[in-house]
Amino acid sequence: MKINQIWDELANDTSFAKGLLLRRYSGSVLPDVFVAIQQPEKQLCIASSISESIDVDISQFDNLQEIQIELIPDPNKQEKRILIFKLTNNQHRDIFSVLCEDLIANIATETNERQLVKTLLNRFEKWKSLFTKIASEGLSPEEQRGLFGELYFLRKFMQHNNNYSAVLNTWVGPASEVRDFQMGNWALEVKTTHGNNHQKIQISSERQLDITHLEKLYIYHVSLEKVQESGETLNQIVSSISNLLSHDAIALNRFRSKLYEAGYFEQHIGLYDTTGYFIRQATFYSVEDTFPRIQEKELRSGVGDVEYSIILSQCEEFKQTEELVFQTLIKQ
Repeated sequence: MKINQIWDELANDTSFAKGLLLRRYSGSVLPDVFVAIQQPEKQLCIASSISESIDVDISQFDNLQEIQIELIPDPNKQEKRILIFKLTNNQHRDIFSVLCEDLIANIATETNERQLVKTLLNRFEKWKSLFTKIASEGLSPEEQRGLFGELYFLRKFMQHNNNYSAVLNTWVGPASEVRDFQMGNWALEVKTTHGNNHQKIQISSERQLDITHLEKLYIYHVSLEKVQESGETLNQIVSSISNLLSHDAIALNRFRSKLYEAGYFEQHIGLYDTTGYFIRQATFYSVEDTFPRIQEKELRSGVGDVEYSIILSQCEEFKQTEELVFQTLIKQ
C-alpha cells in the first residue's frame, strides 16, 4: 500500500534524526493530508493541517493505549495546526495502515475543514473500537461460522461479477447494518447454521426481513458441517478471496478493512487453523408475499426488539436458483 511505502521511505531518511517528519500523501487528495513519522521513536503517523479557527475536541481520546491524538502548531503555516494520529504500538502497523488508507479515501474530496475534522474523529471512533477488539481472544465459534457464511456468499458473488470493488461495497455486515449485503433497492441476509438446528434460522429484529423501500430481499441459508483438520477453514476462505483481489490493490485494501471491522485480525489466525467446514446445503429464498416473517409495520405501538425463528421446511415455495438470484443482483 502507498502509505506503507511512504513510511518506509521516511524511516530510511538519515538526514532527519529527531522530531516529526511529514510528507504530503498525494496531490490528488484535496485536503492537506500527510504521512509522517516521529523520530527517533519511529512512530507511524497520519496527519492533517487545519485552521486554528476550527474547534477540535480530542479530550475523549486522552486515555488510549495503542494510538495517540495530538494537536500541534503547523511549523510551515501560520494560523494552522496539525492534527496527528500516532501509532504507539508498532505491532499493529498492518491494521493502522489499512485504516489510514480507508480514512484518506473518505476525506479525499473534502474541502470543508469543519466537515473534514468531523469525519476524521468519527472514523477514529471506529479505529478505537477495532483496537479494543484486538485485545480480545478472537472470534467466538458462532462469530466464526457467521463470518464464514458471509465470506462464502461474497466469494460466490465475485465469481458472478468481476467488478470486485462494487461487490465489496455491498458487504455491509461488518458495519453492523440490519442486513449483511445491500445495495440500492436490494438486500440479502446470510444465515449460517450447523448441527441439529440446520433447518431453523434466527431473525434478530423486526426490520431484518422488512421489505419496505426494497424491491428484492433474499435470505441465503448456509448449512455447515464443522470438522477438525478437514474442510475449508476461515483462514482459507479469507486467503481465497484475497487471491481473487490480488491484482486490485484498492479492493484488497477494502476487503482487509472490512475483515478488521468484523473482528478478524492476523494475530488471531492461529485460533482458526484447525476448524474446517463442509457445506451441507446452501439455499436462496426470496422474501416476498406470504413468506413467514414479522415486519415492523405489523407491530403494535410499543412493541420492539423482536426476535424469532423460521422453520425453513415451511419455505419451500420461496426457493430461488443461484443463477436467477445473481442475475437479479447484477441488474439492480
